[in-house]
Amino acid sequence: MSSEAEGVVEEERCASCGITQGDDIKLMLCTACKLARYCSVACQKEHRPKHKRECKRRVAELRDELLFKQPESTHEGDCPICLLPQPLDGNKSTTMMCCFTLLCRGCALANERREIRESLKHKCPFCRHSIPKSQADIDRCLKKRVESNCPAALRWVGDECSSKGDFDSALKYYTKAAGLKDAQAHYELSQMYFEGLCVEKNVKMEKYHLEEAAIGGHFDARYNLGVSEGDAGNIERAKKHHIIAASQGVDEAVDVLKKGYFVGQVSKDDYAAALRAHQAAVDATKSPQREAAESAQYIAF
Repeated sequence: MSSEAEGVVEEERCASCGITQGDDIKLMLCTACKLARYCSVACQKEHRPKHKRECKRRVAELRDELLFKQPESTHEGDCPICLLPQPLDGNKSTTMMCCFTLLCRGCALANERREIRESLKHKCPFCRHSIPKSQADIDRCLKKRVESNCPAALRWVGDECSSKGDFDSALKYYTKAAGLKDAQAHYELSQMYFEGLCVEKNVKMEKYHLEEAAIGGHFDARYNLGVSEGDAGNIERAKKHHIIAASQGVDEAVDVLKKGYFVGQVSKDDYAAALRAHQAAVDATKSPQREAAESAQYIAF
């Protein structure tokens, strides 16, 4: 039988005035650190000078927990047909303009060969609609997807605007796509803040968008963060970024870890684990269909 002491639950109290939560008093959490509780806005403001340092420390901890969490996949995700991870080489995947779904070229080639063999009309293997052929058809599909707030379509328009030098419009579309958690859009925004395109150069905003892209699985952003932290002398943070990038299949990250191992900055166990994870990531993207597409130098339409 449990003792009375073991059944006692610590009462939640306002960090400022000490009042406990009850039926008539509801305490609210500090939205930043999720630790301190307050009975009113007035108490929160009064306690702010005492809480500020601890709050910032905890916020930084929470940010790092999110930043250094191993992503489930890269920002490209899996091919929805073969369910294998998309290759890191963007030239080995293709965007279907009818639905803006990213397919690996292996599945796109297998589908076309099946259609030719069975004398079928060429359709998207994902949405099963006809592939738009004319520019007018593509523009119509693009407009429809943009109006539905498809992140990939919004980013596509942003890319088109950027290529034409219309950085104001590019910023608008990238920002909207990033707001929908599109990692590539965050990466493009980081480059705009780095180069000062339509916005003032801003290291803080550049790093923020790089981090958001990395959190979303963007392997280039992850690798760049590792390089940036290494240049700043933050070896442990750089190592963590490069270990994650290596586990996503980034060859350059393995090279950096190899150099770190030789100079004693990376342990033998960490380097060996990174090599295994890297090889597993590379192997996971391979299939006979993808090899056939690569051999045929296949370009999807």
